Amino acid sequence: MGLKKFIINLAPTPLVRLFASPYVAGDSIEAAIGTAQKFWEERLVCSTIDLLGEELESDEEVQYIVNVYERLIETLGHQDYATISLKPTQLGSHRGTEHCKKVIGGIVARAEQNNIKVTLDMEDHSFTDMTLDIFRALNKDHPTFGTVLQSRLFRTDDDIKSLKGLNARIRICIGIYNEPKDIALQSKPEMKKKLLQQVELLFKEGHYPEIASHDEALIIEAVNIAEKLNMKKDFYEVQMLMGVPKQSFQDELIKNGILVRLYVPFAEKWKYAIAYCKRRLAANPAMAAYILKNILHKTAGKH
Repeated sequence: MGLKKFIINLAPTPLVRLFASPYVAGDSIEAAIGTAQKFWEERLVCSTIDLLGEELESDEEVQYIVNVYERLIETLGHQDYATISLKPTQLGSHRGTEHCKKVIGGIVARAEQNNIKVTLDMEDHSFTDMTLDIFRALNKDHPTFGTVLQSRLFRTDDDIKSLKGLNARIRICIGIYNEPKDIALQSKPEMKKKLLQQVELLFKEGHYPEIASHDEALIIEAVNIAEKLNMKKDFYEVQMLMGVPKQSFQDELIKNGILVRLYVPFAEKWKYAIAYCKRRLAANPAMAAYILKNILHKTAGKH
């Protein structure tokens, strides 16, 4: 574990919550929808709303997550600016692929009634096969159902080719999980180069790439690839996390006719948000220094 990650893990929950607040829409469905609606009305920015929570291993917790998503879908209703995102490990993966597929399938069917698109998020490599198996099975009956692939994994080119004929929404990103060197690239520049190659492959395989990155040069190059292949601007989109200061760049993309979608997470129970928030803070170079300073200050104050 690196020093930065170690420091982040030392941070008490209230401090994590304070520093991570720009990355989380709030602690209610209403807060999440309000954030998404504001993005749309003020800037024409779309959203994908996500209930934070992962690695749940009790049926009671899973049912809670299902209930929240059902309320989110009903409250969100018919609109043009927001999709929702789900994770296998918050929705029954502890009971195996078939059970998880059934739980997720129920949410996808409910969302489809309101014309709300759903994306199945990708977690670490140990869940890649399960995630893609669930995606393939449900996409047959729900063609707007999308998923995520991570450019850092060596297997991703083959995974893209395995989805041939689905013409699916595929979010392509580097991925936030630190994966072993025998299955994944370790260099960020190599990951970014591979991501661009995979954007081109997704286009050629007939998919709708959702290019998820905060690297402006990479996004511009991805747009250049789309133009080189004569892809219309409604054949792809750019995705980023809320809270990352890229507004002017996002607005410029939108001005040029490119759809921009922000990831809008929320949590009704804060304990489910901590893992996500710590990953976001660990990805921010300044945060470890802030937290370490705060911890040392508090410690010094006790003497």
